[in-house]
Amino acid sequence: MSPSASRRLHLSAHLEPFQVVQSHEPRAGAAPKPRVGLYATCLVDLIRPSVGFAAAKLIEDAGCEVVVPPQTCCGQPAFNSGDRATARELALQVIDAFQGVDYVVAPSGSCAGQIRKHYPELFAGEPDLARRADALAAKTYELVSFLVDVRGVRSVEARFDGAVTYHDSCAGLRELGIKTQPRKLLDSVEGLSVCEMKDPDVCCGFGGTFAAKYGEISDAIVSKKAENISASGAPTLLAGDLGCLLNMAGKLQRLGRPVKVRHVAEVLAGFGDDPAIGEPETRK
Repeated sequence: MSPSASRRLHLSAHLEPFQVVQSHEPRAGAAPKPRVGLYATCLVDLIRPSVGFAAAKLIEDAGCEVVVPPQTCCGQPAFNSGDRATARELALQVIDAFQGVDYVVAPSGSCAGQIRKHYPELFAGEPDLARRADALAAKTYELVSFLVDVRGVRSVEARFDGAVTYHDSCAGLRELGIKTQPRKLLDSVEGLSVCEMKDPDVCCGFGGTFAAKYGEISDAIVSKKAENISASGAPTLLAGDLGCLLNMAGKLQRLGRPVKVRHVAEVLAGFGDDPAIGEPETRK
């Protein structure tokens, strides 16, 4: 099996090896590494696990120990649909899963935003649960924000030949302030240039359950986004949220636009030779 194929197997099948390989005692006299729990997200685990492996590599390269505890959905679909009971149930499972780490990092602004911004809201007025939710929220970060803002990463050792354009996902930008961080790291990738599209920070039309409930509106929004992507002239589209990427990739393919779509973590980690989102995988 090719290296790219092995990276695309479900992360859940690799949790135990991941924990064993990444967990180790610090050298004598060396400061212990921060222990980072990788929150893979549902879409990454089930649809594009290579994003999770890319995230783990980037976090480890930033001087951290990576662990991947058993985990579940962050509860965002339930929360956005008004099902607070299910959202609370899932949130408590996530809180329990990540209580033993220094940081929680997700390759998704929407999932990280759910934990940082909305978990405290779910348990407001319940002192014990609110304390636990607040503690998890305070140590949870989106991947690129963690690398740049927490670990002070200014460059990565990766190469990607060609131009890319970047979509700013709504949750990452508006809830977490993620805008310059991915561009700073992309500027350090050898061979890569960024061609900004028009309105890079305008919604792609996904919005989780929004795309299912309001299909016509969602399609109109992503159609405009696809026009802007194509007009940028870049042959590759990057973003930090897999839901947005899947939505845009689907529209671009239906329109017959020859744009390759990838998660920013894959390019930053040097996985840019893997099949793009929606492309068939070549197994060896």
